[in-house]
Amino acid sequence: MKVQFLTAVVISFYLIILCAEATVVRKCQGKSAKQLSNEDVTISNCKKGRCRLRKNTKVTIELKLTPDHDVKKLTTTVNAVVLSVPLPFIGVDGTSACNNLYLEDGTTKTECPLKAGQSYVYKNSFDVLPVYPNIPALDVHWALTEANNKALVCFEIPAKITN
Repeated sequence: MKVQFLTAVVISFYLIILCAEATVVRKCQGKSAKQLSNEDVTISNCKKGRCRLRKNTKVTIELKLTPDHDVKKLTTTVNAVVLSVPLPFIGVDGTSACNNLYLEDGTTKTECPLKAGQSYVYKNSFDVLPVYPNIPALDVHWALTEANNKALVCFEIPAKITN
C-alpha cells in the first residue's frame, strides 16, 4: 500500500513538472479574435518553458484555423511585447498571410479568399536577427488580421531572445 501511494506521488510530481515546463499559448489581451490553443499552434524548437529565440536562426510557425466567415485578405501581424511596448518582427510583420496558406492536409498550397467552415494551415517563418538584443522575458504576439484590421486569429507566447 505504501509503495503504491509513493509511486502515485512520484508520478504526480513528475507530471506537474512536465506540465509546468510546457510552452503556454495564451489568449491575446483585449482581442475578440478566435483564440488559439496549444493544439492549434506549433513553433520550431519550442518544447518547454519560454520559447528560446536564438539569434541567427530561423523560427518556423504553423497554426490551424477555421474561419467562421469568408475572408478576402489576411495580413500577418507579429511583434515582441517588451515592457508593454510592441516591437515588430522585421520581415514578417505586415506581410500578406495569403501566401502562406495550405489546405487542412498541410501540404496542398492555397491562398485567399478563405471560405467559412473550411480548415486551413498557416505556415511561416522569421529570422531572429543578430541585431536583436538579448531579452530574458518577452511576449510574442501573433495575429492574422483582415482588411479592416480586425484579428481573425490571435495568440501570445512567452519567449526570450538569446545568443
